[in-house]
Amino acid sequence: MTLSPGDRIRYECTGDDGLPLVRYGFVGGVAGTDGPVVVMLDGELGGDVVNLAEVQPVTVTTVQLCLNGCDLVDEPELRRGLVALWMGEADTAGLDIDSLHALGDGECDRPGHWCLAELHSGGERYVLRAAPLPHDPDIVRVRAEWPW
Repeated sequence: MTLSPGDRIRYECTGDDGLPLVRYGFVGGVAGTDGPVVVMLDGELGGDVVNLAEVQPVTVTTVQLCLNGCDLVDEPELRRGLVALWMGEADTAGLDIDSLHALGDGECDRPGHWCLAELHSGGERYVLRAAPLPHDPDIVRVRAEWPW
């Protein structure tokens, strides 16, 4: 992965409380092809030096939510709410979503996997999908996937 100063990034780390934390910011500088990377995190004045493996460019398909509770996909009311939660994360990440069409209670395309919405960004069409993580079925991941 090649990052350049000014690129928008998603930074996964562990918070002071020991829980996973996702932050967004911009690349301030890169020290070679293997990093580290200086990131200017949103809401902070200074830069942080982080390992290149902990950051990824912000794209429609890299912005995701990982939430505890398989009931989030089992209950129709909670499934509908996942669309708004993901849109909030996309807004925080700085994504331009051209349009989003929610699919009501969602469409189950295989057990536990739900298509929640159709969205367009940058002239491309994506599906917003909720599914359990393969290695931890109690965690539901919500993310846009391409192609629709």
